Amino acid sequence: MPQFANTRRVRHRADQMFDLVADVERYPEFVPLCKSLKVRQRTRGADGREVIVADMTVSFKLVRENFTSRVTLDRPNLKILVEYLSGPFSKLENRWTFTPKGDNASDVGFFISYEFKSRMLAILMGAMFDAAFQRFAAAFEAHADAIYRPPRAGA
Repeated sequence: MPQFANTRRVRHRADQMFDLVADVERYPEFVPLCKSLKVRQRTRGADGREVIVADMTVSFKLVRENFTSRVTLDRPNLKILVEYLSGPFSKLENRWTFTPKGDNASDVGFFISYEFKSRMLAILMGAMFDAAFQRFAAAFEAHADAIYRPPRAGA
C-alpha cells in the first residue's frame, strides 16, 4: 500500500498550524488537487475533540473523484486523524501531529497511506498522488506564512 510520511520544522506555533490544518473549508484555496470540500456534519465532544464529516473532490486533468472522510480534531493533544468513509479508495489513513519547538516554531508531522479500489485508477492517479503528497506540507507551510507572518515594515 503506498504511503508517504514527512515531518517539517516550521516557523509557526503548533496551535497555529493545527488551526490551519483544521480549517478544512479553506483547502480548495491552497491544497494541491483539492477542487472542492463540503462539510456535511460537525460535532463537538465533551473531551474537547471535534469531528467533521466532509466530502472532498480531487481533480487532475480529466480525472475527478469524490470521497467522504471523518476528520477528528484533537486540539488538547494537537493531533488530527482523517478516516476514510467512502469513495475511490479501498483504504485511506491520514494523520497530522503538531509538536511545539520553542515560542515560534513547531514540527508538523504528516502521514498518509492509501490504496485505490480500481487498478486502473491506481495507475492513472497513483504517481500524481505521490507527487501531490510531497507538495502538501509545503502548501500548508506557505499558507501559514501568508496568514501568520506580520507584514514587513515598508511593505
